[in-house]
Amino acid sequence: MKNFVFISPNFPITYWHFCRCLKNDGLCVLGIGDCPPELLLPELVDSLEEYRQVSSLENYDEVYRAVAYYAWKYGRIDWLESNNEYWLEQNARLRTDFNITSGFKTEDMPKIKLKSAMKEHYENAGIKTARYRTAESPEACKDFAKEVGYPIIVKPDNGVGANDTYKLKSDADADKFFAGKPKTAYIAEEFIDAEINSYDAVIDSRSEPMFETGNVTPCSIMDVVNTNGNSVYYIVKDLAEDVRAAGRAIIKELGVRSRFVHCEFFRLLRDQHIGKRGELVALEYNMRPSGGYSPDMMNYANSTDVYRIWADMVAYDSTLVATGARAFCAFAGRRTGKRFLYSEQDIRDIYRDRIKVVAKVPDALSPAMGNTMYLGLFDTKKDMDGFYGTVLAEKKQ
Repeated sequence: MKNFVFISPNFPITYWHFCRCLKNDGLCVLGIGDCPPELLLPELVDSLEEYRQVSSLENYDEVYRAVAYYAWKYGRIDWLESNNEYWLEQNARLRTDFNITSGFKTEDMPKIKLKSAMKEHYENAGIKTARYRTAESPEACKDFAKEVGYPIIVKPDNGVGANDTYKLKSDADADKFFAGKPKTAYIAEEFIDAEINSYDAVIDSRSEPMFETGNVTPCSIMDVVNTNGNSVYYIVKDLAEDVRAAGRAIIKELGVRSRFVHCEFFRLLRDQHIGKRGELVALEYNMRPSGGYSPDMMNYANSTDVYRIWADMVAYDSTLVATGARAFCAFAGRRTGKRFLYSEQDIRDIYRDRIKVVAKVPDALSPAMGNTMYLGLFDTKKDMDGFYGTVLAEKKQ
């Protein structure tokens, strides 16, 4: 029996489905987290062979001892995952220390986490990237802006999502940013007017996709975070062929095996220095599933079960799970404090069976996703756009 250690299996909350599928596929699923066991969902508890609470997942020694205990009690650890970008480096360190060969180790982290290194690999895969330079001083950013023009984007070279990412529109903004800049290393990048298109796939041990889909984010997550705005994105009904080709190319370049991946691209909204309207440009890649409730949205959009596909990949390196009828699955995230035109009940009444989920967004995800989410399923983009217009319509002042 394979032993699978899941770090923080309770977050996001729906990941109990993955644990259940692993258990059903015959794996021994072992949890480690900082959540008290009495607060775990019964479905998760039932899916775990054992759960060990630590005082903090930031405490490497505590987490290490928990893994060591499992190795002593159950034998060799075959898999260790958290599927949360924040813990990728810790996961790699644990795999290195316990010689777990089913995932990335410490020596792999620069190409997996550093945005500057990602650009090199995207270019090796034949995908264009935005111009950039290290942002070590206000002068460096100002010189870069003279080359590419304002606005420019500054973001941590080793960062999570759009956190601590800013748009600088002038020399004064550069001075202000560096006056309060965190100590972490930053890069400056030319601004790209684009929407984000992603390639999401479960990849087998031969670097071949077992399942493929994608999502589109029409608005900037950076702006959502920095302006406390509403959030929208959707799982596509049909994956664009250029996204499919670009996603497969970067997977081959990186030599990714046995992993659920989320690779991001810009699709240009107008002709720019880097290319023509509609072309793809590399953004970044993540060696874990798309965040939040995306796996559930993939299920709705593809009439399938990506949790089972994912678990089957771990257990068998293949799957018999099929996909069915496809549709757009839309996420609309409302921000608390805004005066919306329609109430939750109004929306339920208008969309009835089209609404799949209405729920509070966890605080850890709310900066990028809003505070209350509405998931809807639609056959056409026109209907989906109408849904966004209704859910996010605000009362006039």
